[in-house]
Amino acid sequence: MSLYIRREASKLWKRFCAETTTEINLLMENWKYLLAGLVFQYIHGVAARGVHYLHKPGPTLQDVGFFLLPELGQDRAYISETLFTLIFLSFVLWTFHPFILKSKRIYTVLIWCRALAFLVASQFLRIITFYSTQLPGPNYHCRVGSKLATLPPPESVLEVLLVNFPRGVNYGCGDLIFSSHMIFTLVFVITYHRYGTRRCIKQLGWFLAVVQSLLIVASRKHYTVDVIVAWYTVNLVVFFIEKKLPELPDRSIAIALLPLSSKDKDGRTKEENHKLLNGNGVDPVDWRQRTPVNGKILEDGNTHHTDSAKNGA
Repeated sequence: MSLYIRREASKLWKRFCAETTTEINLLMENWKYLLAGLVFQYIHGVAARGVHYLHKPGPTLQDVGFFLLPELGQDRAYISETLFTLIFLSFVLWTFHPFILKSKRIYTVLIWCRALAFLVASQFLRIITFYSTQLPGPNYHCRVGSKLATLPPPESVLEVLLVNFPRGVNYGCGDLIFSSHMIFTLVFVITYHRYGTRRCIKQLGWFLAVVQSLLIVASRKHYTVDVIVAWYTVNLVVFFIEKKLPELPDRSIAIALLPLSSKDKDGRTKEENHKLLNGNGVDPVDWRQRTPVNGKILEDGNTHHTDSAKNGA
């Protein structure tokens, strides 16, 4: 038993080291995109902090979701945050699975470059939207009478730039249209839907996104319009950005693209000659790499055939 554990641990360590080398090489080529995406997360936080100074509390607007969904209350407002944390951590763990699991179809660096591109574009539109019109916040700390509903004018620019993390993020007001939580949730679910392999997890992801939407409205953290706008905006952003970005390589076909050894070549030549002597045709082998349709990686158990006429053959 101990010998088996040592052998498997050795394989795992070699796999981790090999994957680390590969990802470092990709990081050296794409670090600017990752850094830009992370910097924009800070810019988005500063923008949300800045709009809080402009927020003016008022009566909660009439909302269909508030009529249809019972209010969870302040004591159970943590439920939506718990679900969001679960979705966030699950996506992060999935993006790093190539370091541990033997079966892998993505590169961690490349998938994060793509996810950050989706996030940045969506957040840029969000900043423009919530600065265009400030609505009275429906959240409890944004209502009339709350000390957190308004902020006194900043004494210095540094006060705004520091964002007051994490309190300034959790108790912000004014950044309503559209929901930031739904941006992250939808980007992560869509990314896994396109590049993940487990159909059941894809279906679970969409189900959790719907549940997250309902919980956000039931917690009175956003109006229903904030959630609805997030749904179609993020999907459209991903649709158009996907058309501009190059296809992600599918690692599952990397083995098929490796050249044959001399032993394999000899064996294959004998087999082909045997087929010719018996009057059987030789199956042609297309060495071209198949690119996923619409940037999607095929699900487990599915196959994809490329139409040769598409390439003029």
